[in-house]
Amino acid sequence: MTFPVAAHGALDYFPCRYGRSRVLFRGPKRPLDGPYVAFLGGTETYGRFIETPFPALVEPALGQACINFGVINAGLDLYLHDPGILSLAERAEITVLQILGAQNMSNRYYSVHPRRNDRFLRASDRLQELFPEVDFTDFHFNRHLLGHLRDTGPDRFEQVVEELRLAWLARMKHILTLLRGRVVLLWLADHPPPAGPVSGLDGSPLFIDRTMIEALRPRAMDVLEMPRSEEARRRGAPGMLHTDFEAAAAAELLGPQAHAETAEALAPLLQDLLG
Repeated sequence: MTFPVAAHGALDYFPCRYGRSRVLFRGPKRPLDGPYVAFLGGTETYGRFIETPFPALVEPALGQACINFGVINAGLDLYLHDPGILSLAERAEITVLQILGAQNMSNRYYSVHPRRNDRFLRASDRLQELFPEVDFTDFHFNRHLLGHLRDTGPDRFEQVVEELRLAWLARMKHILTLLRGRVVLLWLADHPPPAGPVSGLDGSPLFIDRTMIEALRPRAMDVLEMPRSEEARRRGAPGMLHTDFEAAAAAELLGPQAHAETAEALAPLLQDLLG
């Protein structure tokens, strides 16, 4: 069942910092003085509205600390601009990297906030020339911006999408190199990776398809695909801890069943890789 409570928030995430990072991560804070597995990702890895997200569910099976470096609405830029966290992930036995959408990162067309990657900051000269009729001061979030560009000029919008895809692939290769390839890529979504290029704005991760993931496979230890099961779809949001005001946002996210299924698939995979 759902647990709506007072407006101050339904769940204590015990926010904490690690190393030199300025980012607040989900706690309770875990020890870094022994072997550990690092988890990088967005809202799903963080476990918004989830009492025990999949990184915490994996920990008992592995017998070593699982450090949740997930951040709500994170894009790749958050990690690439935070050398402290990448350094901690590089020290991990293995890093589980959730496959994030391509929209929440700076590129040749627009810039995003360095820590709140879903926030649009400014359009480049290139984007202003491509869409001269658009007033970019009207936008605060990347998805809102992209939806307007698609409606304004679908053909021109495809140029932006192609830039995001290319930039995402280059940055993913860079992260995998920095982490020495000791990475499991994790696809978490309502659906399997699309077979070919997509430019729709429904669902997540935006603009990522199977060809892009397969291009990364040789650089990673493994790839785990976890599309939401029928049972998880039927259960929806029940079991998530949120206020009445947050109910709509909670309904769009993975629920406890999806987190349990993800942990159940991840744990034996990580055990094998850890030897």
